[in-house]
Amino acid sequence: MDQPQNRIQEQTVIASPVQEDRPAPVTSSVESAAHTVFPQSCGAAAAATAPVANGGAPRSPSWIYAIGKIEARFPSVSVEKEFAQAAGRADTKTQTDRQAFHATLSKPENRYLGRQLCFVMTIEGMETYIVVPRDASDLGLLIDAVRPNPSPLDLDVLIGIKGPVAPPQMCNGLMVPIVVFDQIYSFDREALIKAIPKPEKASAQEFVPAAEELFDRIMQMTDNAGATNEHRALNYLAVRYQAIYAKAAEAFANNASLTAVDVVPSSMNGTRNMVNVIFSYTNRKTDVTEKFFCRVDVTDEFPFMVKKLSPYYDR
Repeated sequence: MDQPQNRIQEQTVIASPVQEDRPAPVTSSVESAAHTVFPQSCGAAAAATAPVANGGAPRSPSWIYAIGKIEARFPSVSVEKEFAQAAGRADTKTQTDRQAFHATLSKPENRYLGRQLCFVMTIEGMETYIVVPRDASDLGLLIDAVRPNPSPLDLDVLIGIKGPVAPPQMCNGLMVPIVVFDQIYSFDREALIKAIPKPEKASAQEFVPAAEELFDRIMQMTDNAGATNEHRALNYLAVRYQAIYAKAAEAFANNASLTAVDVVPSSMNGTRNMVNVIFSYTNRKTDVTEKFFCRVDVTDEFPFMVKKLSPYYDR
């Protein structure tokens, strides 16, 4: 049996978190929303696993590892008007609307506005989560996710715990689950692909399209909201493990097609919850299929690699 502690070092961090100076904690509507979901004194995980009201067994945490786009919205007309006044006091000449929005929001004296905004993650164009920080000092991660020059290739990775559906007054009537996050990574798809080391035998012309196709296949899997163990494992591999992209490039170079990406529970499961992510490549001429898999531990909030990419044999 593979030991998780011996495998953690095999993962490769591709995405990097946005860093910022963290100010002292503040009381805000965003922080209050997080407290409404989970009392901070007990921690989100502790609250999520508390016994149910009828005295039943503790609930398992609803961990989230999602990839989408985060955008800011005004929860009410009064907040929108207050923001407009703050923007009017700033020098935003020649700036686009998005640039002016970001510039206004980024000013230290306007930080109170950031605490009033509603931040929504969309996945494949669907409003999926309302996002709030567990710690108010992480508000800067949300502000940085609202880019001054947005691109269709922008991506945000959300890691946290899912709470209840938001009340209608929280985000101007939008009622989707609240996610209290511990980390957000913001990047774009081009930067992600460039950060992956290119295999020695593959040229850039071969590797980049292969990596992009594999990433898109993972993102387009049905209902991938990053809420199930299967989707959390896939999303983790998509942004953290370079070997799957190298294997895709190698397979395409050998005239094979990516015919399936499957996630199944690992037979090694015991006290830990692990899944096998299986990539199937079928030769276009011989129709022979080769399978490769990696094992990911999804027991806790942060998935990690247990077994690196290896040949897989059906049993």
